[in-house]
Amino acid sequence: MEQKNFEIRTWLPIILLVTLIIIIGIFDHGFFSAANLLTISADTMTLFLMASGATFVIMMGGIDLSVQAIASMASCILAVYIGQLGFAALPLALFCGALAGLFSSLMSTKLRIPSFIATLAVSGVVLSVGFWFSEERSISIPATDRDAYLWWAVGETYGLPNEIIVGLIVVVLLSILLQLTPFGRIVRGIGAQEQAVIASGVNVDRIKMIAFAISGIMAALAGIVMGARLGSGSPTLANEFLLPAISAVVVGGTAITGGVGTIWRTLIGALIIQVVRIGMTFVGISVFAQQIVFGVLLIAAVAVTMDRAKILVVK
Repeated sequence: MEQKNFEIRTWLPIILLVTLIIIIGIFDHGFFSAANLLTISADTMTLFLMASGATFVIMMGGIDLSVQAIASMASCILAVYIGQLGFAALPLALFCGALAGLFSSLMSTKLRIPSFIATLAVSGVVLSVGFWFSEERSISIPATDRDAYLWWAVGETYGLPNEIIVGLIVVVLLSILLQLTPFGRIVRGIGAQEQAVIASGVNVDRIKMIAFAISGIMAALAGIVMGARLGSGSPTLANEFLLPAISAVVVGGTAITGGVGTIWRTLIGALIIQVVRIGMTFVGISVFAQQIVFGVLLIAAVAVTMDRAKILVVK
């Protein structure tokens, strides 16, 4: 029975995605055009990048509520320094994202503060840093700098949007890290049974620090890609992305209680969120009302994927 339930949870996101695509395609026949599908996939990649790193944290049974603030901060750092530093502005933005993730992990591991409180606090700090870097305004990225240093995040290569190529590279690299390395197996083990992993002699705090750093780096990469696509950096650039990003991870089948999940599932979850967004826009639901739908989706996904055996008391 447990094996059957696991198989259902594995295939449910894919079934849901295909069903949503068919429903929207019935009402909008142009939805199935190759150009439209490529555009949707490209638009999904910024959300996926932000959610991909958070997958590691959620698989450990934690949560990262700072990803949208880190993405916005990274876009500001990129816009401010790309004219002065050129390509070096990219690793600088990624480093700041990793630093924010490490700060969250230190509060969680050393001060024993729950991850949702730690990352929420870091989100406020990072948001302020973004406002400081940008001087509380949106900063344009010159077209010359974008063409010279951000060509990999915009435009096309052999007819395929570069955002999709970036996303696919991330899927492969993070999947290898999660599925084929000792680090990935320990991340899964922490989510499944942390005390057993500690008893085996593994430095769990160090693994958590690396996972949070990865989450920060991927959120920063999402901010860089968003800044490149929009041609500007802003301290509020990713404000509406937190709920969709967490929803993408959980809707894709990663258990909020940890131990279960893959990167490709998060990609499927991001595509589901994007298709739902398109469907709501098609029927005239406002951006703000869409957050209600994402909230309902998150609750439903948590209810389906969570392992209630790990939660003896719900508070």
